[in-house]
Amino acid sequence: MLAVTRRNKDSECKRDKESMLAVTRRNKDIELSADVPCAPRSYGPTRMVCVCNSTHCDTVDKPTPLPEGQFLWYTSNRGGLRFHKTTGSFLPTLAPRGVRLHVTRSNEYQAVVGFGGAFTDAAGINVLSLSPQAQDNLLKSYFSPEGLEFNIGRVPIAGCDFSTHTYSYDNVIFIGNVAIFAWKERGKPSERDSNFHPPVIGSPVYCESNTLDHVATKIPLIKRAQEFGNKSLLLLAGAWSPPPWMKTNNDYSGFGFLKEEYYQTWADYHIRFLDAYKKEGLKFWAVSTGNEPANGIIPVNRFNSLGWTPYTQRTWIAENLGPALRDSQHKKIKLLALDDQRFMLPWWVNIVMSDEKAAAYIDGVAVHWYWDGLFPASLLDYTHDSHPDKLLLATEACAGDKPWEFTKVDLGSWTRGEAYMEDIIQDMNHWVSGWVDWNLALDLTGGPNWARNFVDAAVIVNATADEFYKQPMFYALGHFSKFVPEGSVRVQVNLSTNTGIQAVAFRAPSGCLVIIFYNRYNRDIPVTISDSDTGSFQITVTRRSFNTILYW
Repeated sequence: MLAVTRRNKDSECKRDKESMLAVTRRNKDIELSADVPCAPRSYGPTRMVCVCNSTHCDTVDKPTPLPEGQFLWYTSNRGGLRFHKTTGSFLPTLAPRGVRLHVTRSNEYQAVVGFGGAFTDAAGINVLSLSPQAQDNLLKSYFSPEGLEFNIGRVPIAGCDFSTHTYSYDNVIFIGNVAIFAWKERGKPSERDSNFHPPVIGSPVYCESNTLDHVATKIPLIKRAQEFGNKSLLLLAGAWSPPPWMKTNNDYSGFGFLKEEYYQTWADYHIRFLDAYKKEGLKFWAVSTGNEPANGIIPVNRFNSLGWTPYTQRTWIAENLGPALRDSQHKKIKLLALDDQRFMLPWWVNIVMSDEKAAAYIDGVAVHWYWDGLFPASLLDYTHDSHPDKLLLATEACAGDKPWEFTKVDLGSWTRGEAYMEDIIQDMNHWVSGWVDWNLALDLTGGPNWARNFVDAAVIVNATADEFYKQPMFYALGHFSKFVPEGSVRVQVNLSTNTGIQAVAFRAPSGCLVIIFYNRYNRDIPVTISDSDTGSFQITVTRRSFNTILYW
């Protein structure tokens, strides 16, 4: 049985490669070109990564506008293509064949904020485990004009599960009921844990903690990423847990809430964090109300969390965090509510927004992807329809997160890349303005993670070999981030069929039309693309492929 399965997979892989050649021959008017190519490494039939090290890394240059009537076409597929670039021409009249895709650029929807990933401690540790040149190649792959051009960076406030240990920025001196925040020297974990105790309000109290992690693994990498990108990143902050002495369970994880007497202290903690990063030259674009508040209501939850109900979070926003932000030097920072799963829409947001004071402070809603397969995207529509002035942003995603997914890091998994592509298309077609991946890089085990909550990532680092691997998830992200810059606007796209081909379209600030579509069929599909203002053209889309079309 195993031999038969193996032969079937080998045959499938061979068909993928033959399909690529056949499509290239059929599109006779298309001229081929290439950037620095992928260095492929196979991990079995249909499983391939692109290997980067200190001397080689594949690139994708900024697209050069073509004359009117021509288009650029980028393809990545299960057969091994990665950002394969070709060109073609529109035709004034064309009999449609296959799937018909029509763009109506006059029908506009939400503006795009952008795409990015998270500067976790684990990501920093893995990037810094490489040689300096390999580090540069990894950061360039994400942020440079020759890479994916990420423009959003999510930054945990202190520790999360993707740290080597639990920690917080809890070294606070209290004078009266005012918290004075300062970075301090790192203590050993045993010393740190033994010094957790609540402050005595009215007298100065000092709590030792491990707080140099941001200096080593976050701030320097954020600055390097900005240098490679030639622009400031939109930085998004969010906290996983307060210091345990602020919580009802006196622990980082598990069933625990914020003690009411520390509502203002916790709000001030956020301001001090923003102050400290600003002193380092880093300004934040947004801050969330806290990562996944539902986790703190789950007794068996094993990683950093803080439980909120929508009612308690509403009070904290209205009375503490909102006023603290607006009365600070960070008054222009956007505040994103929820930062949790789609199944909490729209009811959680509706409850929070029912308080006019809280609603006035909230600029948007952050959502995570983890159970999207079970809950319809219409929940995003309901949320937008109820609060059309609020931004929707997808702020966390990773594969291999489910308990039954025993393979945490699945090198070369095209299926996981497809899951990313499908979710981004779905989100963007339902009012989401951007999509932020989880860890920028993890090791071969899917860590480090103090809670052993190992998962997959778009980039996997092999420090022993001084190389890193770009997964199919990396290219799924890139088909968006590379070609849909901040300020783009989604426009209407209609498909003649609702199965097999999924698509979304945008008008970039440059005037470029960008169509992104995904063929999940196990066969090549003829597609006719039409635009009322430009004309039509036909292409044959390879099986199991990601595609981006651009025309000016």
